[in-house]
Amino acid sequence: MRYLVTIFGLLAVIGGLVYVKYSQIASLISMGEAMAESGPPPEAVSTAVAGDQQWEASIPAVGTVASSKGVAISTEVAGVVSAIQFTSGATVEKGAVLLQLDARVEKAQLSSAQVRRNLALTTAKRARALAASGATSQAQIDADESAWESATAEVEVLKAQIARKTIRAPFSGRLGIREVDLGQYLNPGTVLTTLESVEGVYVDFDLPQQEQVTLGMKVRVTVTGRPDFTGHGEVVAIDPKVDPVTRTTKLRATITNADDDFHPGMFVNVALLRNEQVPVVAVPATAIVYATYGDSVFVIEPATDGSSATGPDGQTVMVARQQFVRLGERRGDFVAVTDGVAAGQELVVAGAFKLRNNAKVYIDNTKVLTASLTPTPENR
Repeated sequence: MRYLVTIFGLLAVIGGLVYVKYSQIASLISMGEAMAESGPPPEAVSTAVAGDQQWEASIPAVGTVASSKGVAISTEVAGVVSAIQFTSGATVEKGAVLLQLDARVEKAQLSSAQVRRNLALTTAKRARALAASGATSQAQIDADESAWESATAEVEVLKAQIARKTIRAPFSGRLGIREVDLGQYLNPGTVLTTLESVEGVYVDFDLPQQEQVTLGMKVRVTVTGRPDFTGHGEVVAIDPKVDPVTRTTKLRATITNADDDFHPGMFVNVALLRNEQVPVVAVPATAIVYATYGDSVFVIEPATDGSSATGPDGQTVMVARQQFVRLGERRGDFVAVTDGVAAGQELVVAGAFKLRNNAKVYIDNTKVLTASLTPTPENR
């Protein structure tokens, strides 16, 4: 009898434990079903309204800055550097002496040639004086004058040789890095430095063959990441030949460079301007979700399931619907949407990375950033 009481007691304890565990598991299952039915909690996002804006019609392109005049300064003759009269990066005027090669031998030869020329001139004058009295022949006069002309030509040759050993700036501009040293022997064609004009610069760029471009069309040139670097100019040359590989036409525009912002070789953004305004649907660039399968935005819409949930501060819960879009030109903080979004629709501009299609959200615009066509970020 005592054993039966013990057995029944153990069974009662085990049954109690099973009941408690069953109740706990049933409660968890019920909570899970309720959570699955209600879905994840709403996410906080910031929004902005797609606007209908008027943008200046333009054709975007990328280009390379080229100087209006630029040369690599080199020597015409061999020689040893005897004087360097410029510094790297200096601005020089046309005709300024940059470098002098050793010309002591040529100068000594010039002095000797000048003496011979003076003697030949005296002899020729004496022969002409004697010719008046018939004391000399015409042949002697011709020989003496020929000797004087030959001596004069020899002097000019030596002067030219000395001048070729004096390297001067062919035009006004800014010098590059000096590449020779004092006392160095230079062969003909050795590059001393480069010289780039600062009067103005060209921008070379390509456009698709279907674009209609005429001489004199205005261009605007900017540098990525430097909003203060902006140049204006016009198209001055159009290549008559279309590249058979890329099917593009090469163009050249001239721009002012008064502030010396643009240097030869720089990569720039070019906008070929048309004299018209076009309407666009512009959205902040942060609203775009970029993906390999297509770009999209999240459009805010009222919930259609009758849900009355609210956010932490009582905000109305909305639904974020993913909408694929086709993008156009980008200007400042805005991107033009050519298809997929209409003006007036409210879009997610912050927090889109954590959303999925038809996700529940509530709007919190307390810290939303203001988009601008001409942003000027602070230098931190």
